Amino acid sequence: MEKLKLSRAVVVEGRDDVRAVGEACDALIIPTHGYGISKETWQIIEKAHKEKGLIILTDPDHAGSEIRRKLSEKLPDSVQAHIDRGDATDGTDIGVENAGPEIIAEAILKALELAGRISENGEEASSECIKYADMGDLNELGLAGAGGASEKRAKICKELGIGYCNASSLIKKLKGFGIDIDELKKAVEKCK
Repeated sequence: MEKLKLSRAVVVEGRDDVRAVGEACDALIIPTHGYGISKETWQIIEKAHKEKGLIILTDPDHAGSEIRRKLSEKLPDSVQAHIDRGDATDGTDIGVENAGPEIIAEAILKALELAGRISENGEEASSECIKYADMGDLNELGLAGAGGASEKRAKICKELGIGYCNASSLIKKLKGFGIDIDELKKAVEKCK
């Protein structure tokens, strides 16, 4: 596999993640060293954000979600890359470092593709009226309110590269990533 060449910096949690992401791409990779991000690390992250742009790629666990939330609150226009929990698990260890280079590269490419649909100021890149999914659509597609909805949602989230979430969070993520109802339906068909 040829490494991705990224102009954006990638923010990860730890040293092992730096190694794993480095096998997948040539980029500036910045570790947070866990949840308690130091002042010095924040300065590096903010400088990279200002000069290069950021891709956030944290572990698909509670700690990773909290770190992502913390980073996203401060730097909301960062690109959000997600690795499915199953692809990041080795025994009882869950982390980006357990995913292979192909999985990491695919997650980053999906995130960049999705981010390209949103303009610099956060508005939709297209002037067309976009229809996003609501709870009724999720129910109709079997992604909420039905037996097996959680498992089906997990497959869809993985296919879209947006990280697992519950039904109400899925609605928010779909809109945030600019994924309209038609694209969601295509992902549902693909995952049957």
